[in-house]
Amino acid sequence: MKLHFLGTGAADWDISKPSRDMDYRRFSSLLIDGVLLLDPGPCVFEFAETFGYGDLAHGIRHIANTHRHGDYYCEETVKKLCENGAKYHELKRGEPDLIGGYALTACEANHGTCAVANHIAVEDSEGKKLFYCCDGSWFLYDTYEKICSFKPDMLIFDCTVGDAEGDYRIFEHNNIRMVLEMAMTLKPHCGRFMVSHMAKTLHGTHEQLCERLMPHGIVPAHDNMVVQL
Repeated sequence: MKLHFLGTGAADWDISKPSRDMDYRRFSSLLIDGVLLLDPGPCVFEFAETFGYGDLAHGIRHIANTHRHGDYYCEETVKKLCENGAKYHELKRGEPDLIGGYALTACEANHGTCAVANHIAVEDSEGKKLFYCCDGSWFLYDTYEKICSFKPDMLIFDCTVGDAEGDYRIFEHNNIRMVLEMAMTLKPHCGRFMVSHMAKTLHGTHEQLCERLMPHGIVPAHDNMVVQL
């Protein structure tokens, strides 16, 4: 399973001035094996143009969405991708949806400003497993139990709030202390950990984030990062 991060930022980034710089982040979006897109936000086509992936959009066959906030779901992006042959899938919580050789399971996310918000468990035909957790705060207990039974090879945390303390956003997003606590608790059940969805105003540089998290075995994602499971 190949993970390609098309965006790793929260909603406070200015997407009208895109850059190839590692310290610039688009709205969070993840492409799996070039064919399965999680979160069709407004930056997908700009990303492909900026980084020179001319065929990226044409390869996408399936689309799934965690929630309908504007940084995670763009109707125009979905329309264009579907015109290129992709199919949008509305996930329901519970049993896995079989989508193009992948099993996707939606699990409730702790993200109160959206009526329906999910994390997504993805398993490919070779048994590789991803648990994708953007947007959302501290895991609900049922979701924690799903992670423990699913045993993902990779779990990607929301890390919106950085090291900020006393910030109201922790009630629907994670700060770093929350990520560290959950990673320590989930370590027996997960292979590797990463973070995404970093706010522009609550984090330093990517290098500083790496220095903060990598000693704990947690890898920060950046735009155009590719990871192989």
